[in-house]
Amino acid sequence: MTAQIHDPHRPLQLPALAGWLVLTFIFAAIGAYASAQAQDFYQHLERPNWAPPPWLFAPVWTALYALMAIAAWRVQRASAPGTARTELALYTIQLAVNALWTWLFFAWHEGAAAFGDIVLLWLLIAATIHAFWRRDRWAGLLLVPYICWVSFATCLCYAVWQRNPTVL
Repeated sequence: MTAQIHDPHRPLQLPALAGWLVLTFIFAAIGAYASAQAQDFYQHLERPNWAPPPWLFAPVWTALYALMAIAAWRVQRASAPGTARTELALYTIQLAVNALWTWLFFAWHEGAAAFGDIVLLWLLIAATIHAFWRRDRWAGLLLVPYICWVSFATCLCYAVWQRNPTVL
């Protein structure tokens, strides 16, 4: 399937955008709940000197989740009704895997499982970018910052896990 050219006469479907924002931020909230005590836990971990400060994570993730929701909305909007089910199911699955990482790392202190989860997440994001790109190139591009951040987070997860084997 090839990317469709944006039709300026197609309705914006703002309720659909709101729905994707709500769904995406529900998964964000599920992850955030697991990280309620994350700052204290994270501060006590041995981290590489290139690890970002804890305050940076919330604004970065907020921006990424917004971009992700807009990308899903664009795919839905660019597709005939019901034809993007596979792409949007893939998107929802990667949201769940994303939320699971926070539980594995911060709530359950399972470093190896968290690392395995984030590798799976990276693969799912790459697949989602590919699937979205085929429907709407901008939707695929909107996920590029997400995969870049998760690439960095994968390296950070591994480094922190290796430096804290008795805690994680």
